[in-house]
Amino acid sequence: MKLEMICTGEEVLSGQIVDTNAAWFANVMMEQGIEVQRRITVGDRLEDLIAVFQERSLHADVILVNGGLGPTSDDLSAEAMAKAKGEPLVENLVWRQRLEDWFTRNGREMPLSNLKQALLPESAVMVDNPVGTACGFRVKLNRAWLFFTPGVPFELKEMVKGQFIPFLQQEYGVGAKVAVKKLLTIGHGESALADKLETLELPEGVTLGYRSSMPHIEIKIFARGDKAIGLLPRVTNHVRQVLGTAVVAEDRQSLAEEIHGRLNQSGFSLALAESCTGGLIASDLVAFSGSSSYLHHGLVTYSNESKVKVLGVSPQTLDDHGAVSIATVEEMALGARRLLDSDFALATSGIAGPDGGSEEKPVGTVALALATRGGVYSQMIKLPRRSRDLVRSLSAAVALDMLRRELLGEAVIVDYGSIGRYSK
Repeated sequence: MKLEMICTGEEVLSGQIVDTNAAWFANVMMEQGIEVQRRITVGDRLEDLIAVFQERSLHADVILVNGGLGPTSDDLSAEAMAKAKGEPLVENLVWRQRLEDWFTRNGREMPLSNLKQALLPESAVMVDNPVGTACGFRVKLNRAWLFFTPGVPFELKEMVKGQFIPFLQQEYGVGAKVAVKKLLTIGHGESALADKLETLELPEGVTLGYRSSMPHIEIKIFARGDKAIGLLPRVTNHVRQVLGTAVVAEDRQSLAEEIHGRLNQSGFSLALAESCTGGLIASDLVAFSGSSSYLHHGLVTYSNESKVKVLGVSPQTLDDHGAVSIATVEEMALGARRLLDSDFALATSGIAGPDGGSEEKPVGTVALALATRGGVYSQMIKLPRRSRDLVRSLSAAVALDMLRRELLGEAVIVDYGSIGRYSK
């Protein structure tokens, strides 16, 4: 089965917004064992839409069309599809009633422009949208089924999971015998990871995939068929052994999700004192519901004065060692933990750049500390030639991994390959 995607919208084509829908869709399809073979972005021009629908329908089996189903004049997907098939738009009475009921239920008067969302190509099969005012639809043109979804991300995701994937399974028998394991890594580039794994002899039906989402690289281990699925745990363990400390989580999107999973309702508590990461660690954790069960506080102590007055860092320590130092970051972690007697505290202090470095402490130098009830662990890492954002996100990831390792009873300070370390 050849699967393609057509994304519509001038704002996507011109780069005014980043097309996260396409990345999400390709990732979800890959987890079903289906590779998206082509993606095309088209602006809001009727002739261009008609042409691309007609041309790609000669080559693909299924095309997901995302966007252009709204009520405004530049939402042209339904009209373009009707013209591509040479048929009229017809009002779908079921969806018109759904629209009227939705507005009545919400105490609002329905604008006449919304009626446009009930107009579908004559041969279209309506596809339910349980979370929005634009229904989807599917149409057969030439060899392909074109499956239309709204551009609103949460509506797309709802319809892909609830409607599109079941359609593929029913029509093409795909996705029923596929399993995937995801290993999250830090500190190694995609090519370095591939070099380590390319010599592995994988069983038939098992393949590897890579996804870069810095500061992480995700390795996906796909198993297709009953026999391969049965071997998946063994292959996963082998990959873990080969990569060693690079692997920091399994079946998680981020280290923050991993830490949240381990701390939520655990009875443990955590405090944060962030300087160079500027609240990034706290933000990543509070993105998850239930983080209040363990996160005592997150303090952004950016200035030396705040480090002294809020965390109790000694002015002499700052004078003798500087803000970016083992001594300072250890006192920051201890001070943060002491405030509410937290079980753990993480602290960061570094030079994120692009300015501010020195010969002794160049840009990308970061001090990290983890304070526990039993003591303090600390390290200085080197992140040269990275962007400011990447220095901050990598620093946050290493700090969280220090905590993860402590929770697992493992060595807290380890080597990560491309992340350099200063010896104490």
